[in-house]
Amino acid sequence: MIRSATGAAPPEARVAVCEHEGQQLDGWHQCELGRHIGFSTTALESYAFSSWEPVVGDAMLVAASVEFADLSRRRPSHGWARRLSLRIPVDDPFRWERPAVKEALLEALRFVTGDHWSVDFFQRERSIQEPQGDRFALFPPSRAVLAYSEGMDSLAVAGLAKACLGEEVVRVRLGRRPRAMSRNGEPFVSIPYRVRVPRRSEASAMSRGFKFATTAGIAAYLTRANRVIVPESGQGSLGPPLVTVGHAYPDYRNHPEFMYRMERFLEAVFEQPIRYHFPRLWHTKGETLAGFVAIDDERWRSTKSCWKDNRWSSVRGSWRHCGVCAACMLRRVSVHAAGLTEDPETYICTDMNASTLETAVDPDFNHPNGAYRDYAIAGTRHMADLAAMAGGDVRPTVRRHAKSLGRVIAGIEDIEGRMVRLLERHSDEWRDFLNSLGPTSFVKHWV
Repeated sequence: MIRSATGAAPPEARVAVCEHEGQQLDGWHQCELGRHIGFSTTALESYAFSSWEPVVGDAMLVAASVEFADLSRRRPSHGWARRLSLRIPVDDPFRWERPAVKEALLEALRFVTGDHWSVDFFQRERSIQEPQGDRFALFPPSRAVLAYSEGMDSLAVAGLAKACLGEEVVRVRLGRRPRAMSRNGEPFVSIPYRVRVPRRSEASAMSRGFKFATTAGIAAYLTRANRVIVPESGQGSLGPPLVTVGHAYPDYRNHPEFMYRMERFLEAVFEQPIRYHFPRLWHTKGETLAGFVAIDDERWRSTKSCWKDNRWSSVRGSWRHCGVCAACMLRRVSVHAAGLTEDPETYICTDMNASTLETAVDPDFNHPNGAYRDYAIAGTRHMADLAAMAGGDVRPTVRRHAKSLGRVIAGIEDIEGRMVRLLERHSDEWRDFLNSLGPTSFVKHWV
């Protein structure tokens, strides 16, 4: 039996995806289609290419079911892993039960979430509604698909890719914000389904990486691109597994080792190779931003880096970046490294030169609580700890990560040297940012 670090069996959740009420299995949580997983007809129509294949709907349902199960069971107080079992109705159980497909799926899920998964497939009674979009207004085959969010890296890499490949890059929006379907290289308006968990128990949501990678992979399959561009820069991709938080499992959601496993899974499902590419893997976010502003000097200001929503990050009714979490700190460091500045009111934490966090935030911010302070400390420590990885005393750790990375990245020599140089540039950017702050800055005090 699988045991946690404390010796106890990890928490278990068994989820059965049902097409309608009355299919409840004893001892299984019911996830009902239409009630807990809903597909958007409008969003699905943006996937209406020349021929709709049921396997595409099945892949979307698998991603949605994984998300439901992930959010349904809280992680243990001591330890990390859970046991998650799924039963999913699909159009072609034979395809999904093939060892090559199932084993690749389980390996990808285990790697990105740190949990123990089991998945069984059975015959669906009704197919997911086939999209009815205009089959003659087709987008031409593309050279690449780009996983596009509201973030700075997404916008910058989209601009840089467009400068190289023109309109042959299809952007796949990973958020839920509705967008009109257009002919400007953005045919996929949003994630085409929504998951509703009655009692959401888990906040880490590590399965989001699987959700986004699957959606982008489906787009690559439909547009015959066979290549997905992952816009994450080196700090965001390689940094989280190098600098972990407490007892948490490493965050591999934007890491080449996870995407390698997704390549195996999607190729087994669609019987067509799909590859994920990291064009900015060996660059800092600041370097990526600097390259983008050379061709488009203003749009980066409207990007979103902070993950907190309006409920927690609003001032006088308007959303702002919190300004202190790890993502916001990386944004601040990168903007400075690119030689740019932002309006202080971009952030809730408006004055990084203040001597305390309490005096640094906008006085009209309504949530200056302990959690906000914890995020601020964690964000500062993440930047500092990642900078420390450039030191020679931790080189064995970097070497171990580089060796593991070398097993999934082909054709690149001296991966360890590339990682060290990336970390050294991050360290330089972090030091320059600290030097730009006043002598009594709370950030300097914490470091």
